[in-house]
Amino acid sequence: MTPAIPVRRRPLVSGNWKMNFDHHQAIHAARDLGLRLRGSDTAAVDISLHPPFTDLRSVQTVLEADDVPVALGAQNCAVEDAGAFTGEVSAPMLAKLHVEYVIVGHSERRRLFGETDEVVAAKLRAVVRNGMTPICCVGETLEEREAGATTARLTAQVEAALGAFEGTGLPALVVAYEPLWAIGTGRAASAQDAEEAAQVVRSVVARARGDDAAGQLRVQYGGSVTPENAAELLAPPDVDGLLVGGASLDPAQFVAIVRAAHPPR
Repeated sequence: MTPAIPVRRRPLVSGNWKMNFDHHQAIHAARDLGLRLRGSDTAAVDISLHPPFTDLRSVQTVLEADDVPVALGAQNCAVEDAGAFTGEVSAPMLAKLHVEYVIVGHSERRRLFGETDEVVAAKLRAVVRNGMTPICCVGETLEEREAGATTARLTAQVEAALGAFEGTGLPALVVAYEPLWAIGTGRAASAQDAEEAAQVVRSVVARARGDDAAGQLRVQYGGSVTPENAAELLAPPDVDGLLVGGASLDPAQFVAIVRAAHPPR
């Protein structure tokens, strides 16, 4: 069950650029975002920006030089910290670039690149042992949803993620619920869908790590988020932020989504 004592969690809005923008375009977009953000936009909302690997250094330079109150994020990382793994990017490399958040287990990584729950767990460990916060993505396919298997699928994914960490506590972790049927389709889940999924995630954490850990966990929603539906998706008490894809490529739209996340909720 959801913890009996509500915990006010600071919303986190994350922009996932996916495989878009060369480093020139990335610099322009990051500067544009910085110019649009006001102090009031970030007073009660955390923001992270997740460019492609080739843009990380460029975006880091803009964010730090212009004092933009946005955390740098990455879209993925390798399981190992170093070694003969051609084409991989390790968590220590990301940490040296002042990356704070790393997306792990995005549905596109699971579906297109065959990442299993075991691989996701190993990447979660890599992110945490290098001092960053993972955003662990979970979600069901349309077929699983229509078969009534949403709860079972989310439970299995969250349990596998928690299994990455020993002990009774829980390291800094964000869980993003992203139903596969809503990603890039223009068909967003309803606020009720997002809340029910967030409650499942929180209940699994409560059973495994206790009510305190469940109450502190931030659960994002991701999938066809727009400025028009952001406030509605954020309204439920267990949804603590948004993982934004396409709309994050447009700084004006992304800022509008950030403003929709302002408490009170």
